[in-house]
Amino acid sequence: MLDLITIGDVTEDVYVHLEDVATVTCDVKHHCSLQFPFGTKLSIKHIEKLTGGNAGNVAIGASLLNLKTAIYTELGDDSPAQLILKTLHYHNVKIKYLHINKNKNTNYSVILNFGAERTILSHHEPRTYHLPKLPLAKWIYLTSMGQEGKLIFPQIIQYLKSTNTNVAFNPGTHQLNLGLNKLKPILKLTKLLILNKEEAQRLLNIKTENLKILLHALNKLGPEIVVITDGPNGSHALSNNTYYFCPIYNVKIVEQTGAGDAFSSAFLTAIINNQSIPEALRWGSVNSAYVLTKIGPIAGLLTKTKIQSILKQHPPLKIKQLT
Repeated sequence: MLDLITIGDVTEDVYVHLEDVATVTCDVKHHCSLQFPFGTKLSIKHIEKLTGGNAGNVAIGASLLNLKTAIYTELGDDSPAQLILKTLHYHNVKIKYLHINKNKNTNYSVILNFGAERTILSHHEPRTYHLPKLPLAKWIYLTSMGQEGKLIFPQIIQYLKSTNTNVAFNPGTHQLNLGLNKLKPILKLTKLLILNKEEAQRLLNIKTENLKILLHALNKLGPEIVVITDGPNGSHALSNNTYYFCPIYNVKIVEQTGAGDAFSSAFLTAIINNQSIPEALRWGSVNSAYVLTKIGPIAGLLTKTKIQSILKQHPPLKIKQLT
């Protein structure tokens, strides 16, 4: 039996480093814009082509943490797909259940890096998703897909009900665009829901900055464990009416792509390994921190042994627990 099957899109990510050709300007409300000259040719230092996308990042992260992992995704029939297949295979992610779309392109993103921040230009190819016959797995991780991804929700729900598989849900942009009512059937079956603060506010259509209000509102929709990440402000979780807060693990930030996926893969792996929620928050915080120290979503990912070693060698991340 597999430990985990991730379901969602995978992309070719092209990283463009803009250090010498761009500036950032911010208004009084701290809304910032990346600016560079229009209508001219600019020289950049270098580019990097890497595998990205939430489903791929989490599958690779979980595999590095010793989970038996597979992925269902839709790829094109092109050279970026070959890079993705090679990367997944290298990290021991089973690719038997993904589908190659003949004469189609693979999803594509351009990441404009400036300092430690980035702006992502993302393109999802139109897809006709067909969920394959999946094997038994302890967990499904459902995440970002294109607009047509909603068409396989009934198939996913049928699989979950017939197998009693646990599901972790980290909705992407198109899934959030569906609105709360259309996501309720999935949310009712969800054991672990992971969102960042802005996604939680958007899903609930609530503007509050109070994370406890957001956590309780999401918990009432069905998920047993709700996690909200808040960037440099740490991560928050709610389960069995108990609230937990974990601060970030401080590192020198190089680039931020994939930090959320690194958190998710480590948090979920800890739960699968029967760790407590406070310990799962620590795993997630450390894994996401180390991804920030490298370019791209994969280079900084940690192994299970490395996470446990770091948590033993350094002062513990203090978890606040409130009822």
